[in-house]
Amino acid sequence: MKASDLFVKALESEGVEYIFGIPGEENLDLLESLSNSSIKLILTRHEQAAGFMAATIGRLTGKVGVCMSTLGPGATNLVTAAAYAQLAGMPMLMVTGQKPIKSSKQGQFQIIDVVDMMHPITKYTRQISSGDSIPSRVREAFRLAAEEKPGATHLELPEDIAKEETDHQPLDESLARRPVAEGKSVARAVELLTKAKHPLVVIAAGANRKLTATQLSEFIDSLQIPFITTQMGKGVVDERHPLFLGNATLSSGDFLHRAIEKADVILNVGHDVVEKPPFFMEQGERQVIHVNFNSAAVDAVYFPQVEVIGDIANSIWQLNKGLKPQAHWDFTWFMKCRTATEEHIAEGCDAPEFPVRPQRLVADVREVMPDDGIIALDNGIYKIWFARNYKAHQPNTVLLDNALASMGAGLASAMAAKIVHPDRPVIAICGDGGFMMNSQELETAVRLKLDLIVLILTDKAYGMIKWKQEHMEFNDYGLDFANPCFVKYADSYGASGHLLESTEDLAPLIKKCHQQGGIHLIDVPVDYSENDRILNEELPKLSAEL
Repeated sequence: MKASDLFVKALESEGVEYIFGIPGEENLDLLESLSNSSIKLILTRHEQAAGFMAATIGRLTGKVGVCMSTLGPGATNLVTAAAYAQLAGMPMLMVTGQKPIKSSKQGQFQIIDVVDMMHPITKYTRQISSGDSIPSRVREAFRLAAEEKPGATHLELPEDIAKEETDHQPLDESLARRPVAEGKSVARAVELLTKAKHPLVVIAAGANRKLTATQLSEFIDSLQIPFITTQMGKGVVDERHPLFLGNATLSSGDFLHRAIEKADVILNVGHDVVEKPPFFMEQGERQVIHVNFNSAAVDAVYFPQVEVIGDIANSIWQLNKGLKPQAHWDFTWFMKCRTATEEHIAEGCDAPEFPVRPQRLVADVREVMPDDGIIALDNGIYKIWFARNYKAHQPNTVLLDNALASMGAGLASAMAAKIVHPDRPVIAICGDGGFMMNSQELETAVRLKLDLIVLILTDKAYGMIKWKQEHMEFNDYGLDFANPCFVKYADSYGASGHLLESTEDLAPLIKKCHQQGGIHLIDVPVDYSENDRILNEELPKLSAEL
């Protein structure tokens, strides 16, 4: 068969259902092979969005998402998405085209060393130099993309190689089981937790993969140890749980940081150095147990005393079997911190002022979304409010990026979520800055006939940086812009545009859009004027007075 046919058969063998991207002339053989396959090509309007969508497929399914581009500028447009997947642990394969490598008559036109470019931001990057090597290259790219820690891989398929004839066949996936933690490390962790007076569980990014949610929920229910989450650990355990103390959104000064200071042993599950640390360690201050697929990356603020390395779900199961609730465990202070957090989050939830305040925005979105509804956050100051105030009821129902923290991913991520879960409500929540970075994908969403709501939170500025500029006492300079009329912008794509004119109308409008179906853009003017007062002044003062 033709090598491009073999490549597509190898993708089918790996269970690929979708491939996102923009083909170029160097991909034409691959494109024809895809047309005769079970894989659906989803044409996007920018390669970056294709990469964000493929990465989100990987995040939600645990299977490798696939995207494609041509050579040169198409490939360079995938770089941000590659870093997005690599840092956040999302399994993804990028397939890029290339000019003929055995003979070329076009010199260096559009040619850069894409493999070398991808090397620092992927787990595996190779040029396919022979049709016969396709089965092993594809299998290895998928194996490494999905293996802990998941991430990005890349294969370059040159135009002349794609045309080659080959009689090879795809390789089957090998049967593999993740290793489990060694008994002595589990025993030492059990000993530390048993002797502790104020143990605390921290649930981080690595715990938000595989089948850890059930084991962690059973662990917490059985032992009644309070827990906190990082931004990318949200939803692993239902955050309505009475032992949930809050989300480590802020670096310091929140009520949960008072709980962390009281803890003498922290069970840190799935810690990933790509996230801002939920706590900073000091020598002799407290014991930390690192539970993860891989050993700890030690730095100045993280140096655990015990490491339980292996499949996280199995490690938690082993710890649960070995532990019993202890009469000397004292969580009184933790519950005081929890009460203070709940009271503070409740403030402003019914604020009637317009433009909308962030607290009211979060409360209204939470009110209208069912337990399994998905919000996909772009990056901006609102991400802090949603991470801290919005309680996730199920895993992967709050899609945020606290690793690369790239703007422009919110809409694409929401589209991928809707493809994976067509029967679940999905809302993309974007600032006006981030939305405009990939707003052209509205056409893709309309063409795919998705049911999707996009909240555009408008303040006509790069608000996160503007907030920090103000807090750090710099002059107000260089961060303001103008917007198009988002209602007309939506209409021009065949979507439905809405301008919110009253805070009281927000929740009813979201409900109405869900019921109508189709693509809806809601322009939501937001008032961030109290960010500094609440987050940088009020919270540290209140938490210090506990």
